[in-house]
Amino acid sequence: MSNVTFSSPSMGRDVTVYAVAGDRGTILSVAKSHKIPIPFDCQDGECGSCLVEVKHLDPSRRHGIALTEKEKEGLRTLGKITRKEIEDAEVNDMPPRHRLACQCFVRDEDILVSFEGDETLPHQPPHVTPAAKVYKGGLEIDSVAQFLSYAVKVEEDAAVHFEQLSTAMAGVKNEPVAKLFAQLAAFSRKHLAEAQARAGAVDAHVEVPPDYVWPDHATPERTALWAGDPTMKRLDALRAALAGEKRGYEFYYAVAQTSKSEDVVAAAKEFVREEAEHVKVLEAWITREEWEQKSHAA
Repeated sequence: MSNVTFSSPSMGRDVTVYAVAGDRGTILSVAKSHKIPIPFDCQDGECGSCLVEVKHLDPSRRHGIALTEKEKEGLRTLGKITRKEIEDAEVNDMPPRHRLACQCFVRDEDILVSFEGDETLPHQPPHVTPAAKVYKGGLEIDSVAQFLSYAVKVEEDAAVHFEQLSTAMAGVKNEPVAKLFAQLAAFSRKHLAEAQARAGAVDAHVEVPPDYVWPDHATPERTALWAGDPTMKRLDALRAALAGEKRGYEFYYAVAQTSKSEDVVAAAKEFVREEAEHVKVLEAWITREEWEQKSHAA
């Protein structure tokens, strides 16, 4: 069996499927059989519409390297392959970065396939729980000023919490995880600055609602308490961060679903789009981290 993970902005999340060893199906045929939306037209290596990026996740098992003449020409036409990459593939078993999905066969190997998707279609949001459509957080937000006070609090809380976790991890010499949380804190600080700029004169310290309006008595982007475990691995940290970001996403999503103010709904939808990007980044990191751990363990 081989694992093929598909990743694209046109999908709500990365999808891993299993291909039977010896099946000799192309990446495109595997994608079609699992309803993965890789764009395609001719399916014969002529049009280049099924361009993908392929990452071989186990360097010791690289079986899908052979390039057809059509694929070489198609990639050259698209400016996605060099003469050196062709030589490396044919002589040194070093796979090129880009492939045509209709020409690249899946072998007994684990790969990550990335593609842009149909740019005429909107990017898919992350999956949300049914509760997000009805959750009101204890009250209904009826003004943009009130919504922005929530947004500032959410982003400030996320940044402070990630910074605290980074310090805690550094204190127990867990440097990789400390660095990761520092990065996430920087992302949250950037988002906080954007929220504060939009808020203008809104005083978040005055407008912020009492604790009871937040789920679990904590603002949505606070990570679970177990995220402070000094023995935490990088993958655990990513999962904890994702849980917090998803809660933030669902909070903004809920506001957009429940507010009766068109202005509040419009503002909330902007934050929904931004949080969706954060969620997708973390989901992509988690997918890659899982593959890295699996390949090292093999």
